[in-house]
Amino acid sequence: MNRIALLSQRLANQIAAGEVVERPASVVKELLENSVDAGAVRIDVEVEQGGSKLIRIRDDGQGINKEDLALALSRHATSKIADLDDLENIASLGFRGEALASISSVSRLLLASRSADAVDSGGWQVEAAGQEMTPTLAPAAHPQGTTVEVRDLFFNTPARKKFLRTENTEFGRIDEVVKRLALSRFELGFSLRHNQRTVHQLQPAQSIQEKQRRIGLVCGPAFLEHAVYIEIEASGLRLWGWVCLPTFSRSQPDLQYFYVNGRVIRDKLVSHAVKQAYRDVLFHGRHPAFVLYLELQPALVDVNVHPTKHEVRFRDQRLVHDFLFRSLHKALADVRPADHMESPSATTGMTETNATAESPVQQVPLGLRLDENTGELYAPADDRPLSYPGGAGLASAAGSGSSGGDRGHWGGAPSVTSLADQSALYQQLSADAEIPPLGYALAQLHGVYILAQNQHGLIVVDMHAAHERITYEHMKSASDSQSIKAQPLLVPISIAVSQAEADCADAQASELAMLGFDIARVADESVIVRQVPSILARADIEQLVRDVLADVREHGRSERISAYRDELLSTMACHGSVRANRQLSIAEMNALLRDMERTERSGQCNHGRPTWVYQSMADLDKLFLRGQ
Repeated sequence: MNRIALLSQRLANQIAAGEVVERPASVVKELLENSVDAGAVRIDVEVEQGGSKLIRIRDDGQGINKEDLALALSRHATSKIADLDDLENIASLGFRGEALASISSVSRLLLASRSADAVDSGGWQVEAAGQEMTPTLAPAAHPQGTTVEVRDLFFNTPARKKFLRTENTEFGRIDEVVKRLALSRFELGFSLRHNQRTVHQLQPAQSIQEKQRRIGLVCGPAFLEHAVYIEIEASGLRLWGWVCLPTFSRSQPDLQYFYVNGRVIRDKLVSHAVKQAYRDVLFHGRHPAFVLYLELQPALVDVNVHPTKHEVRFRDQRLVHDFLFRSLHKALADVRPADHMESPSATTGMTETNATAESPVQQVPLGLRLDENTGELYAPADDRPLSYPGGAGLASAAGSGSSGGDRGHWGGAPSVTSLADQSALYQQLSADAEIPPLGYALAQLHGVYILAQNQHGLIVVDMHAAHERITYEHMKSASDSQSIKAQPLLVPISIAVSQAEADCADAQASELAMLGFDIARVADESVIVRQVPSILARADIEQLVRDVLADVREHGRSERISAYRDELLSTMACHGSVRANRQLSIAEMNALLRDMERTERSGQCNHGRPTWVYQSMADLDKLFLRGQ
């Protein structure tokens, strides 16, 4: 039988490196966090061959004293915490003091630095390689700050090196690490070079405009075009950042950045709160995009629960979950069509008047007139009805089509009254100083879409999807004003559960009663259900109770009842909304547009599809090559 023995320092560091140093991107992450904690203003990152050959990170921070250089490569050596109180109030990104020791155990590492106190003296450097854990100290010419150079990563652990991916894949992960940190520290400048080629050159950002510029460089310009800036503070929590509209959903969660006190995390509680906020407006299988920052007292969050510090634990998880959900839900609900509209000056860089004046191509009015007897349009020059290339006039084309819901034919000839109404509408559009965001309806296309004109361009509305959302929101508001109706079971149901689930049913009895349940514990691992919400009376009661208890245990509450209710209301709204091929009058179309402007989340239907699209005059001019 083998005896118990202490591991050597080198082997212990290599075991620790298995948790800290998974791949080159892990090395970059740890070293960047050290630079940020050192108070750097600018950080330069240079890598070669995806980081497996070289990783060099230089900063202009406070630097390391000569006496501390060798100690910095020892395990559990750090300047960031000193006692238990510091551990419970962590404000820095790193705190364990394991990174440099773990990295040096699986690479050839050079650490050079010059502290801010060493004004007259030069810098110093220390080297260490995987097999030789004893560092060697030597003088070095170095400006204030620190440079860490990591060469030949995993040179002494070939089995781990085999698991590295291709050079492009590994560099893509490094690029993502730099992006995440650049979004968490707007006040710092970053540069990234790969194989002697500059990839990123990010300047410090202070104002909101400069921050948005960095967001656009990292997440792409399309992100900002569909993003809404939010800033909400309550109960000692502050949430700010950018959330994208549901129309800018992604097939993968690749544009989701969430920071807690400047630390990027991926947490189940946060993911659940965001998912619930987008539940009503996101298309099935799609993922939202956001860059959000949560700020709270360091003592209220534990960051020492994961080896790579990607997960955190909040002291009051329910408070944080409800704050995130309500903040995002309100931010998405408050978006109105007016928020999507941009002035022509913002789009084209000139006013509408200048845009028209500088257009080299001008169209001459056709000068068409209406024959009040026949309802036909004609040109006064030859008094002939306006005809299509096929030879038939508008009246004959309308007469040959069906008057029903056939989308491929005309629904009827334009009457004198409708044309007169539209003529009056055109005058209103030109004279109205306060045109609504969705403008005024012009026509209906194939009985499906409403064409409207606002001050800056063209609006196309899917009338069924828009009316479905309006009906759905009205039904939800009416339902929210009433309490959940419960129905007693004729025969109570006994369910065998785990002891943890039974404890939850005991502790959360009041919360379950608010959801319409009457659940009582009858044994250590058994509960009895006497009452359920009436809308779920025909559901699988046993499975429903298990799911609700699981939700309450995980998140402190359950949204299954409201989710099921919303699903029923959504189906009712879909069947009760105006259908395609129904002919609407101009007044009905305008009434629908005004309802959309007042209704929450009117930009998407109940299934997450967009209800309207907007084309500015500049966009339309591009289609017809005007001004080119």
